[in-house]
Amino acid sequence: MRALVVEKLAAEYAGCVVKDIPTPEPKAGEVLVRVRAGAVNFPDLMQTRGEHQHKPEVPFIPGMELAGEVVALGEGVTQWKIGDEVAGGMRGAFAEYAAVPAAALHRKPAALSFGQAAGYPVAYLTAYVALVRRAQVQPGEWVLVHGAAGGVGLACVDMAKLLGCKVIAASASDDKLAIISREYAPDAVVNVSHGFKDKVKEITGGRGADVIYDPVGGDVFDESVRCIAFDGRILSIGFTSGRLPVLPVNYALIKGFSVMGVRAGEYGRHFPQKGLENVAAIWKMAEEGKVKPRVDQEFPLDGWREAFDTLADRKVVGKTIIRPDL
Repeated sequence: MRALVVEKLAAEYAGCVVKDIPTPEPKAGEVLVRVRAGAVNFPDLMQTRGEHQHKPEVPFIPGMELAGEVVALGEGVTQWKIGDEVAGGMRGAFAEYAAVPAAALHRKPAALSFGQAAGYPVAYLTAYVALVRRAQVQPGEWVLVHGAAGGVGLACVDMAKLLGCKVIAASASDDKLAIISREYAPDAVVNVSHGFKDKVKEITGGRGADVIYDPVGGDVFDESVRCIAFDGRILSIGFTSGRLPVLPVNYALIKGFSVMGVRAGEYGRHFPQKGLENVAAIWKMAEEGKVKPRVDQEFPLDGWREAFDTLADRKVVGKTIIRPDL
């Protein structure tokens, strides 16, 4: 089979190559999936340089999320049959085939394409854990979503609307905000290029946002503490800006707000039963057609570098997909 392989950790993806390697055989408890779509996430880019907290040994095949068809069963697998359409989170998605633990897969919702299903679980599980488990949002609360055009941010826009919140979508691009407005109907949009705290206060009647979802960090976090409502919650999702912000605790003291870290997978590991409930909840939403994961672009396996660059250069609205079957 053909696969994108990280042979060494290096800048500018210098250690990555598409090559022919043996098709894996599913072990006991695994299934072999013909990959129809693999979603690109920022950790995939970081892992090629060894900059992510999870550092797989080289060589490895990147790609955290996939969707495809079951083509072979390992010993003891009874919950799947050949031909089933499945999706799930794992490593090794950027290849024509992947051997996947059977328990890590979910039935692909009929309402979603392979591309949508591949890009669904990580972003929407993060949004669900952030909003429901950590912030415990209530209908009618104002939720400011930074990086709203990215996969994780757009999932939060979609999820917050579904939960009955009032949503402010924030981005540095008017073009991206126009797409979000047209397809997701947030209650307001804000271009953060020239600051946003005054606009957020205006939109919320002077109160500020009850919940701020921040996958960006850096200057965005710094300004967010100036437009968070009293007793509000800032959700720290990541640091795509490249700078880890520092909180002046006097702001938290005076304004009575909380800063909450969100790692959806780690939450599930610490609270296994809640973790199972979280995963079940997001797939139920997808099966019922209540969510709208957005695929921005799809690329063949040989176009992996261009696919990676859509994230690195902030060109994407939603998810970028690699299609090994193209």
